[in-house]
Amino acid sequence: MNDLDALLPLLTPEGRALLDEVRGTDPAQELAVATRLRRDHPAALVSAALGQARLRQRAVAKFGAGDAGRMFFTPNGVEQSTRTTVAAYRAERMRALGVTSVADLCCGIGGDAIALARAGIRVLAVDRDPLTAAVARANADALGLAGLIEVREADVTEVDTTGYDAVFVDPARRGGRGRIFDPESYSPPLSWAVEAARRAPRAAALKVAPGIPHEAVPAGAEAEWISDGGDVKEAVLWFGTEPGTVRATLLPGPRTLLSRRLPDPAVRPVGRYLYEPDGAVIRAHLVAEVAEQVGGGLLDATIAYVTADGLVPTPYATAYEITDHLPFNVKRLKALLRERGVGTLTVKKRGSAVEPEELRRKVKPQGPNAATVFLTRVAGAPAMLIGHPARPAQSVSTP
Repeated sequence: MNDLDALLPLLTPEGRALLDEVRGTDPAQELAVATRLRRDHPAALVSAALGQARLRQRAVAKFGAGDAGRMFFTPNGVEQSTRTTVAAYRAERMRALGVTSVADLCCGIGGDAIALARAGIRVLAVDRDPLTAAVARANADALGLAGLIEVREADVTEVDTTGYDAVFVDPARRGGRGRIFDPESYSPPLSWAVEAARRAPRAAALKVAPGIPHEAVPAGAEAEWISDGGDVKEAVLWFGTEPGTVRATLLPGPRTLLSRRLPDPAVRPVGRYLYEPDGAVIRAHLVAEVAEQVGGGLLDATIAYVTADGLVPTPYATAYEITDHLPFNVKRLKALLRERGVGTLTVKKRGSAVEPEELRRKVKPQGPNAATVFLTRVAGAPAMLIGHPARPAQSVSTP
């Protein structure tokens, strides 16, 4: 589906029935299915339905099979929309702040508006692109949320948000050349979004790229980095919460680690365990808080690996038991892996220029056993740490 003319026929009874018919079509059978359906339906409608079916299949990872099978998507909408788990978490934070109505500016296909409405919050969803706004409206209707979501096609900078408790702004962070890293080049610019946030009577949230520099966080904002299943998804600038707070939130959970403004941990010798902090923890600059929790220090002053002598439960890092600490040497690693019958090799790196696939080709792991190798630096020197995830009986879990 590339334009509004392709979407609208899918919203008719014939279009919806056709979508049900092509649900789950195997890509290998798509040509045969299309040929058969074109005997009874317009070719353009069949093509639009099959295209939408492909998008729904891609969207399952973000929205779940139930919602994805009923919603409508654009290619950009699938790629750029917020994962349901993240949107639901953010909506619950809004609800807990006492928010009952939100102006969702740059709403996209409506993923965040849906989560807010499901939290019982009334939503004005705004997007200037006619197709995107139409898809958001269709999704609110498809999920039975049209009574809580008003979709408006407009330039967000011209929308009056008076009468709404809060605003949520998700600026476009992609352009013709790919990702945009300068927050002032977002559409709309971050400075405009911040001013809109400061005018909100109760709260506001601005979604920004997780790579936003800490010095770019505006005064009076809380900065939160969110990961889901270990993958960093976004950063959010909150207004109406505690100014200056920095936090990392891990989903599922949620589990939240707050900054205590600790000094950088000391560098220490390699201990029995290595802790790999979650990406959101690293982005939020909270490695020191993890190091304090586990009684550890850093392998290197510039690298976010924590080492300690004991295994201490923390949800904010994955623990590995280290069996070997070697200077970087591919031949020695190859010999050690052959001696131990390692055929399944996980390669992690931080502070090393060596690519994991390149290393695997060189060491040619073979055998029934598994190991993890960390390519990193220890006190400035290139090193290899070999080990394995902490045993299940010793697994890191929520306190």
